[in-house]
Amino acid sequence: MIDPVSGAHIGRFVLVKKGRDAGQIAIIIEHINDSFVFIADGDKRSVDIPKQKNMNHLLLCSYVSPEVRDSILQTGRVTNGKLRYALNKFRSEYLTEEKGDDFNGERRCN
Repeated sequence: MIDPVSGAHIGRFVLVKKGRDAGQIAIIIEHINDSFVFIADGDKRSVDIPKQKNMNHLLLCSYVSPEVRDSILQTGRVTNGKLRYALNKFRSEYLTEEKGDDFNGERRCN
Protein backbone atom coordinates (compact mmCIF):
# COMPACT_ATOMS: atom_id res chain seq x y z
CA MET A 1 0.00 0.00 0.00
CA ILE A 2 1.71 3.14 -1.25
CA ASP A 3 0.58 6.71 -0.89
CA PRO A 4 0.86 7.97 -4.51
CA VAL A 5 1.77 11.54 -3.60
CA SER A 6 4.45 11.09 -0.94
CA GLY A 7 5.63 7.57 -1.86
CA ALA A 8 5.32 6.50 1.77
CA HIS A 9 4.70 2.82 2.40
CA ILE A 10 2.83 1.26 5.28
CA GLY A 11 5.58 -0.36 7.35
CA ARG A 12 8.29 2.04 6.17
CA PHE A 13 10.86 3.27 8.67
CA VAL A 14 11.11 7.01 9.22
CA LEU A 15 13.39 9.32 11.16
CA VAL A 16 11.53 12.13 12.90
CA LYS A 17 13.14 15.50 12.04
CA LYS A 18 10.89 17.92 13.95
CA GLY A 19 9.02 18.01 17.23
CA ARG A 20 9.56 16.45 20.62
CA ASP A 21 10.28 13.08 19.02
CA ALA A 22 13.09 14.47 16.84
CA GLY A 23 15.84 11.94 16.29
CA GLN A 24 13.60 8.95 16.99
CA ILE A 25 13.01 6.13 14.53
CA ALA A 26 9.43 4.98 13.99
CA ILE A 27 7.29 3.05 11.51
CA ILE A 28 4.41 4.35 9.38
CA ILE A 29 1.28 2.44 10.38
CA GLU A 30 -1.45 4.42 8.62
CA HIS A 31 -2.00 7.17 6.04
CA ILE A 32 -4.39 9.96 7.02
CA ASN A 33 -4.19 12.00 3.82
CA ASP A 34 -1.58 13.26 1.38
CA SER A 35 0.30 15.24 4.03
CA PHE A 36 -0.13 13.30 7.27
CA VAL A 37 0.59 9.79 8.54
CA PHE A 38 0.36 7.95 11.85
CA ILE A 39 3.65 6.62 13.22
CA ALA A 40 4.40 4.34 16.15
CA ASP A 41 7.42 2.63 17.67
CA GLY A 42 5.74 0.14 20.01
CA ASP A 43 7.34 1.68 23.08
CA LYS A 44 6.89 5.41 23.61
CA ARG A 45 4.31 5.65 20.83
CA SER A 46 2.09 2.57 20.97
CA VAL A 47 -0.23 1.32 18.27
CA ASP A 48 -3.23 2.31 20.40
CA ILE A 49 -2.08 5.96 20.59
CA PRO A 50 0.03 6.63 17.46
CA LYS A 51 1.55 10.02 16.67
CA GLN A 52 0.15 12.05 13.79
CA LYS A 53 3.05 13.58 11.84
CA ASN A 54 3.37 15.84 8.84
CA MET A 55 5.30 14.12 6.04
CA ASN A 56 7.53 17.21 5.76
CA HIS A 57 8.75 16.54 9.31
CA LEU A 58 9.87 12.98 8.52
CA LEU A 59 12.89 11.56 6.72
CA LEU A 60 11.83 8.41 4.86
CA CYS A 61 14.23 5.47 5.03
CA SER A 62 14.46 3.04 2.14
CA TYR A 63 13.70 -0.02 4.32
CA VAL A 64 10.14 -1.34 4.69
CA SER A 65 9.45 -3.98 7.35
CA PRO A 66 7.72 -6.93 5.66
CA GLU A 67 6.43 -8.26 9.00
CA VAL A 68 4.71 -5.00 9.91
CA ARG A 69 3.41 -4.34 6.40
CA ASP A 70 1.95 -7.84 6.01
CA SER A 71 0.34 -7.76 9.45
CA ILE A 72 -1.36 -4.42 8.79
CA LEU A 73 -2.51 -5.39 5.30
CA GLN A 74 -3.86 -8.81 6.38
CA THR A 75 -5.45 -8.04 9.75
CA GLY A 76 -5.59 -4.25 9.83
CA ARG A 77 -3.55 -4.20 13.06
CA VAL A 78 -0.05 -4.76 14.31
CA THR A 79 1.17 -5.47 17.83
CA ASN A 80 3.55 -3.29 19.81
CA GLY A 81 5.84 -6.28 20.19
CA LYS A 82 6.09 -6.70 16.43
CA LEU A 83 6.96 -3.01 16.05
CA ARG A 84 9.67 -3.25 18.72
CA TYR A 85 11.07 -6.40 17.08
CA ALA A 86 11.18 -4.71 13.65
CA LEU A 87 12.85 -1.59 15.07
CA ASN A 88 15.49 -3.62 16.93
CA LYS A 89 16.18 -5.65 13.78
CA PHE A 90 16.50 -2.44 11.73
CA ARG A 91 18.86 -0.85 14.26
CA SER A 92 21.10 -3.91 14.47
CA GLU A 93 21.29 -4.57 10.72
CA TYR A 94 21.22 -1.14 9.10
CA LEU A 95 22.39 1.43 11.62
CA THR A 96 26.08 1.44 12.44
CA GLU A 97 27.75 4.09 14.47
CA GLU A 98 31.51 4.27 14.57
CA LYS A 99 32.82 6.50 17.31
CA GLY A 100 36.21 8.15 17.49
CA ASP A 101 37.39 7.52 13.95
CA ASP A 102 36.48 10.85 12.42
CA PHE A 103 38.31 13.32 14.65
CA ASN A 104 41.43 11.51 15.91
CA GLY A 105 41.38 13.26 19.26
CA GLU A 106 40.67 16.72 17.87
CA ARG A 107 37.77 18.78 19.10
CA ARG A 108 34.81 19.30 16.86
CA CYS A 109 33.23 22.74 16.61
CA ASN A 110 29.48 22.82 16.12
